[in-house]
Amino acid sequence: MIRKSTLTVTAASAALAFGLSACGGDMGGEDAEDTNTGGTEETEENGMEGQEENGGGDEAAVNFGPGCEDVPEEGAGSFDGMAEEPVATAASNNPLLSTLVEAVEEADLVDTLNSAEDITVFAPANDAFDEIPEEDLNALLEDQEQLTEVLTYHVVEGQHEPADLEDGTFTSLQGEDVTTEGAGEDFTVDGEAQVVCGNVQTANANVYIIDSVLMPGDGEEGGEDME
Repeated sequence: MIRKSTLTVTAASAALAFGLSACGGDMGGEDAEDTNTGGTEETEENGMEGQEENGGGDEAAVNFGPGCEDVPEEGAGSFDGMAEEPVATAASNNPLLSTLVEAVEEADLVDTLNSAEDITVFAPANDAFDEIPEEDLNALLEDQEQLTEVLTYHVVEGQHEPADLEDGTFTSLQGEDVTTEGAGEDFTVDGEAQVVCGNVQTANANVYIIDSVLMPGDGEEGGEDME
C-alpha cells in the first residue's frame, strides 16, 4: 500500500547598478564636457557589457543539482526550450518527467496547469515513481480523484526562487501546506524529498525536480495507508 509518508528514491538575477556623474567647469569648456561625455558613454557601454555578462552567468547558475545533468542540452526538453512553454507542455518535452506527465494526463490536469499563473511545481522524476510498487502505482493512476489529490499537492501558489525555499511554507493547490528547507543548492521538500534539479523555468512556473513522490498528510504523525 502507498503510505502518506514521502517515498524516497535512490537516485537572481543580479542587477549591476552604476551612477552617472558629469563634472562641469569654467576651464576647459567644451573639451571638458566632451571628455566627461566620452567617459559616461564608456561607462555605460562597460556597464551594459557587465550586465550581459552577469546575466549570462546568472542564467547558467539558475539551474542547480546533479539531476540537471540529465536534462537535454538542446531542443524542447532543454532548459531554454522549457522556458518557452507552459508547465505541463514543458514537462512533456523533458524525458526525466514522462511518468509525471502520464499521471497529469490521467488526472486531466494538463489544461489546469498550463493555464495557471505564477505557480511552483515540485515535480517527481521518473525514478521517484519507480520506487512505488507497480500494483500501487497502477491503482493510483486509475483513481482519478486520489491521483488529483496527490498531484495538486505538488503544486504551490507563487513562482518561488531558491531563496524562498530556505525556510518556506507554501499552500498547495490541494489545500494543504508544503514545507521546504535548505540553503544554497541543497533543499528538501516536506523534510525528505531532495531537490535534484532546481529552479527550472517555464512560461508560467518555476519547477523543482525532486527524487520522491510527496503524499498529502506527510506532516502528520504515523501516516496512514492510502486505500
